[in-house]
Amino acid sequence: MKVVLATRNQGKVAELRRILEDIDVVGLEEFPDAPEVPETELTFVGNALLKARAIAAHTGLPAVADDSGLCVDAMNGMPGIFSARWAGRHGDDQANLDLLLGQLSDVAPEHRGARFVCAAAIAWPSGEEDTVEGHMDGVVIDAPRGTNGFGYDPIFVPEGDTRTTSELGPEEKDAISHRGKAFTALADRIRARVAHAG
Repeated sequence: MKVVLATRNQGKVAELRRILEDIDVVGLEEFPDAPEVPETELTFVGNALLKARAIAAHTGLPAVADDSGLCVDAMNGMPGIFSARWAGRHGDDQANLDLLLGQLSDVAPEHRGARFVCAAAIAWPSGEEDTVEGHMDGVVIDAPRGTNGFGYDPIFVPEGDTRTTSELGPEEKDAISHRGKAFTALADRIRARVAHAG
């Protein structure tokens, strides 16, 4: 069974392939003419569904999409759905990190609670849809550490650990991450549907 992950982010494609090891996952690099879907909804679930629907319609294949972000307590849950473009340009990880760290520079460590949130959606060509959410709680530290991961991983320490998510190995991260939890739950639903259809 082939599923399209509605992203050109190779880090996300690799992550989903590890989690959905028994399902053939392809990214949008196989569909160069696939539309860029603007994230115009105001929730993670809404944005994930927008992307999944558009890519399922374009490819004729089941499409998985996610929207995820970092929600910082001291910033009323921001950057939230704006995480990837917090500094103004989509996907500029370094600028996003620098801006967020600057905004939190005078916030005491005990007030730096945060959580990563991921909403994952699948849209089937038949029109059926399913969504799940995953969360990972932790704190934002004051300087980046680690070379694995992407986005805000270098400044986020998960609850119960002393390492950032950029210092974790891929399997360790998948086991506890917001995306790992959401994609694992979605994978279970995909497998159940495939088994039922078969």
